[in-house]
Amino acid sequence: MDEIIFVTHNKGKIASAQKHFKNVNIKILEHEVEEPRSDDITYISKVKVEEAYKLVHKPCISLDCGFFIDALNGFPKAYVNYALDTIGLEGILKLMEEKENRNCKFIECLSYYDGKQVYQFMGEHKGKLSREILGTDTNKKWSDLWYIYKPNGYEKTLAQMTEEERENREKIDSIDSMQEFVNWYNKTKNSN
Repeated sequence: MDEIIFVTHNKGKIASAQKHFKNVNIKILEHEVEEPRSDDITYISKVKVEEAYKLVHKPCISLDCGFFIDALNGFPKAYVNYALDTIGLEGILKLMEEKENRNCKFIECLSYYDGKQVYQFMGEHKGKLSREILGTDTNKKWSDLWYIYKPNGYEKTLAQMTEEERENREKIDSIDSMQEFVNWYNKTKNSN
């Protein structure tokens, strides 16, 4: 089976990849790839996977994610890390103090590059913002946003859920880009 390299330094993304890629020969290369400034996660993911390919010269995947809050016109979008570094979770919750609409969503783009063509797979996970920071730390998290994000259908933040609850929860209004990729990849490889 062909080897695919996932170039990332994000421990939560690594844990998620290891869960999803049971039937795909995935190798993790812990390395930070330069991220272009853009609010377009598909563009960011594409640039990152092309940069990763230049490092390893093998098929690669890259995953980029944005966080969109309805009441803030989509803020912080693809600038999640910048928002967390500058205003933090406390600042995001402060911006939301008078807002009744707590709807938010993660939108993710997984890009796969085989050296010839980039294929992209979109994911979306809808939820609501909590009114305070809740939960405990875990190495499974992708982002500190887990402390304020409640998946649709749940009254707990991801950080409040046990690992078993997170693994077994029903994903309501949710599409997982990693699973979309695995489905496509297995179908493509089996048809060749």
